[in-house]
Amino acid sequence: MPSQLTKIDIFIDRGGTFTDCIGIPENDSNDEIVVKLLSVDPSNYGDAPTEGIRRILEIFTGKHLPRNERLDTSRIGVIRMGTTVATNALLERKGEPSALLITQGFKDLLDIGYQARPKLFDLSISKPDVLYSEVVEVEERVTMEDSTKDPLPPGTFDVASDPSLRIGNSGDIVRILTPLNVDKTAESLKELHAKGYRSICICLAHSYSFPDHEEAIRDLALKEGFTSISVSSALIPMIKLVSRGMSATADAYLTPEIKKYIQGFRKGFEDDLQHTRCEFMQSDGGLSSIDRFSGLRAILSGPAGGVVGYARTSYHEDDNIPVIGFDMANVSRYGGAFEHVFETTTAGVTIQSPQLDINTVAAGGGSILAFKNGLFAIGPESAGAHPGPACYRKGGPLTVTDANLFLNRLLPKYFPSIFGPTENMPLDYEVTKEKFIAITSQINDETGGSMTPEEVALGFLGVANEAMCRPIRALTEAKGFDVSAHRLAVFGGAGGQHACSIADKLGIHTVVVHRYSSILSAYGMALASLVQEVQEPASLILCPETGDEVSARFEQLKKRAEKELFDQGVSQDTDIEIQLFLNLRYDGSDTQMMIRRPEDGDFKTAFEIKHKREFTFLFPEKNIYIDDIRVRAVAIENDRNMENIFEELANQHEIPVKSSCEIVKTYFTDGGWRATRVFHLSDLVPGNHIQGPAIIIDNTQTIVVTPASSARVLENHIILEVGVARSLKTALTTTPTTPDPIQLSIFSHRFMSIAEQMGNTLQKTAVSINIKERLDFSCAIFGPDGGLVANAPHIPVHLGSMQYAVKFQHDKHGTTLKPGDVLVSNHPFAGGTHLPDITVITPVFSPKGEIIFYTASRGHHRDIGGFGGISGNANATEIWQEGASIISFKLVSNGVMDEEGIIKILVEEPAKYPDCVGSMSINDNLSDLKAQIAANAKGAALIEDLFEYYGQEVVQYYMHAIQKTAEIAVRNFLKRTAKSVLGKTLKAVDYLDNGTRIQVQISIHEDGSADFDFTGTGPENLNNLNAPKSVCLSAIIYCLRCLINDDIPLNQGCLDSIRVINPEGTILNPSTDAAVYAGNTQTSQRVVDVILHAFEACAASQGCMNSMGFFGGRDAKPGKGYNFAYGETICGGAGAGPTWNGASAVHCHMTNTRISDLEILEKRYPIILRRFSLRQGSGGHGLHPGGLGVTRVVEAREPMTFSMISERRVTRPYGLNGGFDGEVGLNLIKRADRDGKKGRVLSLGPRGVFKLQKDDQFIVHTPGGGGWGAPL
Repeated sequence: MPSQLTKIDIFIDRGGTFTDCIGIPENDSNDEIVVKLLSVDPSNYGDAPTEGIRRILEIFTGKHLPRNERLDTSRIGVIRMGTTVATNALLERKGEPSALLITQGFKDLLDIGYQARPKLFDLSISKPDVLYSEVVEVEERVTMEDSTKDPLPPGTFDVASDPSLRIGNSGDIVRILTPLNVDKTAESLKELHAKGYRSICICLAHSYSFPDHEEAIRDLALKEGFTSISVSSALIPMIKLVSRGMSATADAYLTPEIKKYIQGFRKGFEDDLQHTRCEFMQSDGGLSSIDRFSGLRAILSGPAGGVVGYARTSYHEDDNIPVIGFDMANVSRYGGAFEHVFETTTAGVTIQSPQLDINTVAAGGGSILAFKNGLFAIGPESAGAHPGPACYRKGGPLTVTDANLFLNRLLPKYFPSIFGPTENMPLDYEVTKEKFIAITSQINDETGGSMTPEEVALGFLGVANEAMCRPIRALTEAKGFDVSAHRLAVFGGAGGQHACSIADKLGIHTVVVHRYSSILSAYGMALASLVQEVQEPASLILCPETGDEVSARFEQLKKRAEKELFDQGVSQDTDIEIQLFLNLRYDGSDTQMMIRRPEDGDFKTAFEIKHKREFTFLFPEKNIYIDDIRVRAVAIENDRNMENIFEELANQHEIPVKSSCEIVKTYFTDGGWRATRVFHLSDLVPGNHIQGPAIIIDNTQTIVVTPASSARVLENHIILEVGVARSLKTALTTTPTTPDPIQLSIFSHRFMSIAEQMGNTLQKTAVSINIKERLDFSCAIFGPDGGLVANAPHIPVHLGSMQYAVKFQHDKHGTTLKPGDVLVSNHPFAGGTHLPDITVITPVFSPKGEIIFYTASRGHHRDIGGFGGISGNANATEIWQEGASIISFKLVSNGVMDEEGIIKILVEEPAKYPDCVGSMSINDNLSDLKAQIAANAKGAALIEDLFEYYGQEVVQYYMHAIQKTAEIAVRNFLKRTAKSVLGKTLKAVDYLDNGTRIQVQISIHEDGSADFDFTGTGPENLNNLNAPKSVCLSAIIYCLRCLINDDIPLNQGCLDSIRVINPEGTILNPSTDAAVYAGNTQTSQRVVDVILHAFEACAASQGCMNSMGFFGGRDAKPGKGYNFAYGETICGGAGAGPTWNGASAVHCHMTNTRISDLEILEKRYPIILRRFSLRQGSGGHGLHPGGLGVTRVVEAREPMTFSMISERRVTRPYGLNGGFDGEVGLNLIKRADRDGKKGRVLSLGPRGVFKLQKDDQFIVHTPGGGGWGAPL
């Protein structure tokens, strides 16, 4: 027993289900005390961490300490805790009622967000609720005086003589358009306080650079008596009003809950912990003193402890091999330094704050198992803690945990008996067995197979492991790291059951399991350090001339950070590690990289190395901008140095292992039921070497050692050396005669993962705002005939159309293409949608030189030239007026890009036509095309990896099988529909605003085939509303996927049972010379409307994309090109359905692009966004009302040209089943008052190109959605 003078340090992870506690005596003896208890057990204790501390102190002191009495802290050295209090409050929406104060005109901004809907194919769109209960618009407004896209000459601004100009913290010049109305704001605060609010958040436009107005409101709020005030500029002074605003509301919502919890926690101790050091883990992996712990920094408090735990116990700088941390719920990476991200989404809320880069795993122990549409499905639904898995004895469904139990990888004998209604029963094997027998029968009936229940359970585990690998690949390969060059550190109670299998799939040979792996998040608290972060915005070019200013600002921030640490109790003689960072990006790009200062101080080279690794290329001609300057101060107080475990392993002498506890039968891929030795971890000693199959257990975890793998026991670790089962490898590379549903499910994940990683690469490497921020792009992989295999769910209008672009090029060039060739196309005749959507196509070759796959990416290029200098001109009537058109061009030959040729196509060719110009943004075009090439190359490399692992024949076999699976899923849906409609032909008609008829008749046959007949649709238009026939196919795929309402592969098979009748010469199948720009953005939406109307699925949504753009430049010459060009699509109301209200302010159906943040818009372009709000009353009334449209007001700061293309300005979005129609949209031009004369307000109609002078405004009211059902 320790000396009476010794104190004990206590480290706690309060999770959602269990609370883990570790007590470590300060004399570093080995008498560590571990306690695990339920996080919620009100019949026995009020607070789990306090109870855990009580139990540790009882053991440590040898004295009985009664429950529910305040604890003596004299024997406690330090308490450190990670907690899910903030996370749970956010997930369950149980935070503090709070009010938001935001710039006038933007009261609904955080509700609108970035306008993208959360789930692409959900007709019943569910947006996350906002966190504030009330909002107040503040009378104030500032903006950036200059714009980066059209800058004024140096020396233009005289800040000293103009009182409305200020120099912001970023160095930008800020103009105060409207001073803060102090009296009105004070009155608003008084009213909020009288209503009972004590927590507020303040978020004003451009406060990241000009915080003065926010700080003034904070002072007023303090005087009024508010106790929790979250100021966005103080929390995280980074650009993006929406992200910063959501972060501030999260802080206001969560910090009071954190404070309440801390207040209650303190009461469990005699001195309220006034003389005891107590610290909490933050989301960035650093500790905070108890008094400074806040809601915004607490969201990943628990998982962050696990990252610190494995980083400090599984990595050593001597061998410098990076580690992937995996705990069934989350994955992360550590390569010698913590990797942070600064914008994430949790529970639907965007969080802008330093957080460890932790990716969520979609499949965990509670993920529900099902067989749907011919595939093994893992989740996304979870059984949770209640009812939990079937084996928990609460009537739950089959889950991943049940599969492990059924195959005897989870042994009830060694698992706590805490289940059933009395909570004292063991895991229920029999009910699990019954359910696996039942689901096996279902699978065999549907597939005609003869699988055993064991094979089915093992298949589900294989698919689950593949699903767990997807975020690991995204975390590593998407950043340019080789996943197989890592070690896998597994922690959490269930991770060890999957460790060998996941490592095998990833090509990882070594798995590290710490002796405290099941409670590593708690142990991580013991290894963490107190950290203080400070940062400020900048607007500087990284160059020698700015070096002195950067150094001076680093020094100022360093002093602030050190003072903050000292104020939190850090001793003045403590070593403080100062980490210096610059947030860097290329000019014109939004891809920021937080670069830590290298030893030689060369930030530029460090940035270029990281950029080259992640994106494969550099922009040597572009300036590198500094957006933020950051200092992270770390108090080095932890003397628990980690030994090099691999040095220990190398020097270890093998000691024969004692006999196992018992031998059980466990089911494996290699050999089926195998005799498997079971060892208790406490019986093993360093030097033991265990050959699989084996199971190592202790009180809180199970480690499965597969037959081809082995385990080595170290002082504090188990090292798993992973081998590949030879029989498995043989099975994988043997071409099957019939599809194995297990492998089919795994390939479905792999194919989709490739398309997703292509999308990640494209988004990061592109420079244009359309691709990078608005996410107007799609990536897909295709078979050797050009047939779609997998399309990541990006933009629905691209879903079915891209394969026709690939097939066209395959038919034209297939036999002549060689490795290193890349094609480009955008013409509707060649499978395009509209000209700005440029498709880049890359063939993938076998070693024999045969094309075995294609990868393709389609991205929206805003400027491709056109009539009047506008791409997609609203007045265009011929395709040559819409910019550069490319039927087929070899962009890259033998690995060399033909820049001269593509420049000629984009710049010179369009200018040959009357009143037309070529692209004025050719550098952006070239950069985005290079990004598309890089995305395709990423996809090709991943496909080649797939061939290497499985073999070409197996991959191509399952490529065809997955297409067949999609066909079967569609046929099954249509068969069910055919029975319900009893042979009735489904019909619907709608009209464009100009009277053009859109008509469909759908005949569904008993064999699951269907005819979609668009006969009766109006003729080709003398405008750009014409939709290429590929758009119709995209609309059909989208609608079928929505109506099926289940995860199915999105590929060519979706259309194999569909016959489309689309007569030539109509607006849906126009001639090759027809203008088509708005067919993609407007007409496509109406095609979806009529299809869904025919199925009576839901009321009409807004029915257009509200395509708005502006163009200009101080020295631009209209009709000859512009200095800048910007375009966006604007959200509206969604249609209601039989069981749901229509969502407000979302993009519907055929698009899901994000809208640019106000602060980025005003920093780049000479405009002011005056208003962006919900349009009250615009949704159709009904039992379920339609969603609301929005109002968006843009003001010009200099003369410029605007373009607007929209629909539903005449024909209303229809209601269904007695529901009322939604309101039509309205486009208005508001002229500024000039020379004492009041400005006119003019209706534009649905479309037009027009000029705004300085201070003129363009006002867009978007349509609402139709209602469903007669109002009560």
